Amino acid sequence: MCGLKHIFAFILGFIFLSTHIVDSCTSVKKDLALGFTRLPFNKSYYKNHKPYNLPVEDRYSFVNGVHKLWVFSTDQPFARGSPTLPRSELFINGYKYSTGVWQFEAHVFVPHGTSGVSLMQVFGANPHATTLMVRVYNGNLYYYRNKVIYKDIYDKWFRLNVIHDVEGNSVKVYINGRLKFKGHGRGGTIHYFKCGVYAQDHDSFYMESRWKNIKIFNKSN
Repeated sequence: MCGLKHIFAFILGFIFLSTHIVDSCTSVKKDLALGFTRLPFNKSYYKNHKPYNLPVEDRYSFVNGVHKLWVFSTDQPFARGSPTLPRSELFINGYKYSTGVWQFEAHVFVPHGTSGVSLMQVFGANPHATTLMVRVYNGNLYYYRNKVIYKDIYDKWFRLNVIHDVEGNSVKVYINGRLKFKGHGRGGTIHYFKCGVYAQDHDSFYMESRWKNIKIFNKSN
């Protein structure tokens, strides 16, 4: 009888532990739009940053709801005389902010071979230029060059959410609804989002990313 009690207690403990683990994992994935207001987003809210000597259509297309941006490592910068590396990005200039909590959401696709490139930025910081860069190196997603956020991203769509709390001095990165990175803000007075491809260190010859379902949200603290 004593042995049966121990076995029964073990089974109950196992069931409780298993349920706890599932519940914990499920709670990580949540409705990220809760409490936020979704803002309008269309062509009037962004403009293209691309090699200064090329027309937009040479490095950007928008077909069936998908923004495709690409650039070569041999391309010119976005402005004549700029010391920056080549880029093809959507500069979301319609939403510049200095207070509150702001969120960027989109589905992203990165083809195999694209590496050494920033996919998404929260621009504006002090003394740095950016609060956040989400980069890809050899198929893995990074916070700048320092921390792996998500592995094995090539050739598949995934959902990216970035939440920047200005007064709270925090920035969070979610992949497919799950928190993958949380860090501090980096100062600055004016911020905005950018996405596309912007060459960084050890950039591949050809860089490309595709974006759909881009959404912008905000809320007050």
